[in-house]
This record gives sequence, C-alpha cells and structure tokens, in this order.
Amino acid sequence: MSLLDSLTAKLQRHPKRIVFPEGSDPRIIQAARQFATWRCGVPVLLGDRAEIKDRAKRLDVRLDGIRIMEPGRSDDFDLFMPMLDALPAYADLPVEEKQSMLLNRHNFAALMLLSGRADALIDGATVTTSSGLRSLFRIIPTQPAVKTASSLLILDQENTKVGMDGILFLADCGVLPEPNSNQLADIAVSTADIAHHLTGNKPKVAFLSFASHSRRPVHDSIHKIREAVPIAEAVGAARGIEADYEGELQLDTALDPVVATQKGFSDSEVAGQANVLVFPDLNSGNIASKMLQVVANARTYGQIIIGLEKPCAEISRGAHVYDIVGTSIITACQAIDRNLLRGSPSSTDP
Repeated sequence: MSLLDSLTAKLQRHPKRIVFPEGSDPRIIQAARQFATWRCGVPVLLGDRAEIKDRAKRLDVRLDGIRIMEPGRSDDFDLFMPMLDALPAYADLPVEEKQSMLLNRHNFAALMLLSGRADALIDGATVTTSSGLRSLFRIIPTQPAVKTASSLLILDQENTKVGMDGILFLADCGVLPEPNSNQLADIAVSTADIAHHLTGNKPKVAFLSFASHSRRPVHDSIHKIREAVPIAEAVGAARGIEADYEGELQLDTALDPVVATQKGFSDSEVAGQANVLVFPDLNSGNIASKMLQVVANARTYGQIIIGLEKPCAEISRGAHVYDIVGTSIITACQAIDRNLLRGSPSSTDP
C-alpha cells in the first residue's frame, strides 16, 4: 500500500476539516471534491459564494459535503478581532486596518486554523510563496521546542529500494535561503518528526553536500553542515525524536548502498539508506526538487510547513489537482493523534 493510500485510510477513520483560502480556484474546487468524496473530512472553501458555485457548475463538480465561507459575512469575523489584538504583528493596528486584515482570506484561514475551527490549511495556489507564508508565520506560532519554521517536500517515486519504499522527505526546499547550522539542525529534527509521524518508520537523516566526510581543507559551506549534525542529535534527543543523523554526505552516498560501501560507509546507520534529505541551502533544495518534478516526472507533495503548531502547506502555483489532493491528505493527517495514526485502540483523538 502506498503512503497516500495508507494515510487516506487513516483520514477516513479520523476525518479532518481543511480550509482552502483560494476557494474559487478550479484546481482547489476539484481537489476539495476529491477530498470529500474519499471521506477524508470536510473541505472549507473561502471566497465569494456565487463565484465558487458558478465555477463548480462549469466544472461539473458537486459541492455536497463541501463548506463555503465568505469571511466578511461569517459569524467568526467578530470572534477573530480579539485574536488579532493578541498577535504582535497586528496588535497596534487601528480597528479599520484589523478589519481589512480579516477580510484577507489568507489571514482569515490562518485564524480559523489557530482557533481550532479548521484542522489543517492549504494555501499558495494563486499567490507567491512569500505572500502565502506571511499570514502563516505571523499568525501561527512555532512549536514550543522549535526555533525555526521551514518546509519539506515528500517525494513519491517508483524505485522502492530508495528511502521508505520509494518515499523520501526533502527539506528545506521552500523557505530559508541560507540556513545556519542551528537552523539546519531544526530543519532536520522537524522533518524527522513528521516522517516518523506519517510512516512509523525510523528516520535516517542525511545532511547533503558536495563531499562525503572530506579530509581535505573544506569550503565554509561544509563547516555549518558538520556543526549541524551533533546539534540535531542533541535537539532530537531532547525532543524525544528517535532518528539517525549523518553528514556531510553526497547524494549518491546517502541513497545508494553500493556507493556508500565503496566510499567506506558500510557501518553507517544512514549512508546508503537515508530517507530524509537535508539540503544545505534553498538553492540546492529547490533546484533538486523542481528537477525531479520536471525531468523525472516524480510525484511531490508540499511544501509542507514544518515547525509550526498547526498543520499547513504552501503549494506551488503550478500544482496539479492530484498534487493538491495528496498534499491535503498528508497535511490533514498531521492533525491526527500519533497513537491513532499508528492504530492504537486506547488513544483518543483531540
């Protein structure tokens, strides 16, 4: 069973509410229909009700099981005003500006997520990454033990000998341009945490580089990778996240057991069997992920935002309906209690 099939089955047992700020986008309407049809939960589309209904009719998409909300006409509008007062980014704004902020669907969706009126959020179909992330980072706090919010992509490809039966977790491919060693460690631990949450498998985290444990004088970019590894081990242990970490490793050394053995890593817990790949900077992460999407035609889901208290994702403006559905399922599953996700009968869903 594929990761997506497995997570869909979990959601069918523990359905979630997922909000889409860009509710009138045709791809979002079609993805919401699929999410509802598969009984994964209730999609909430934000936008003009008449426009959404007209688009759905043109697409021949039913709207039963899908909720439509207009922020300016919602009963939640007045309830969210005090919440803005408590947020540093908006606390000192005049009332008129706060009202204007609430009419912004991206802000309204983030407040739905923060207040528990939605379990997960998918944004980014029609806006640049920076625009979509701004609302999330200003409204949704980071997890208590996390200093750095970042992102990950989940790669699903046919070679089941790589990663977790073909699944790889790639980070950070969408947020931090030049992470320092502490940020790299945070990215690694947060990605490992989600990888285990979704799969139940032990994360094996490779910090990628153009060299594998080079003994020669190394470039400054490698120093931060070497510094990040023990930091990640300490942070992961403090957060109770069991994972193996190693770096610096070249990509083939991280994924190919034959290459790993040839290069002297036969005793490594990570080399040749990595399932989480941490890129040294945004350039390398974004380029690699886009190349896999375009050249290898591999399925990728995300960007999944990591390090925040609530599950959310920032999809690409070029995302297809299937990508949005997959990202929605993965993001919503993060709202399921870990014991329930693993199938423990003694747990209760919060």
